[in-house]
Amino acid sequence: TETDYELEMNLPGFKKDQINVKLEDGYMTISASKGHDQEKKDKHGKIIRQERYAGSLQRSFYVGDAVKVEDLKAKYEDGVLKLFIPKKELKALPGNNTIAIEG
Repeated sequence: TETDYELEMNLPGFKKDQINVKLEDGYMTISASKGHDQEKKDKHGKIIRQERYAGSLQRSFYVGDAVKVEDLKAKYEDGVLKLFIPKKELKALPGNNTIAIEG
């Protein structure tokens, strides 16, 4: 948008408390992890089926040193994490930023 960058990340099957968003040294890191154990037993207590799953993911984005934690907004709904990162003005480089070409 004109004022924010919008970042959408699909995280189907994750719950809100399994997702972590952290801002450190200008990098925003999104991580999520979950585990799943399921057993099905017959009426005598013997295992008929047993499933186990563990998964995790992590992704980092550079958002700039000017962005602070209190500037970020996050929303998680229907398996989609939406992050709103404000656009900060870039400081102009001092002097002439043209590179001379030799030859």
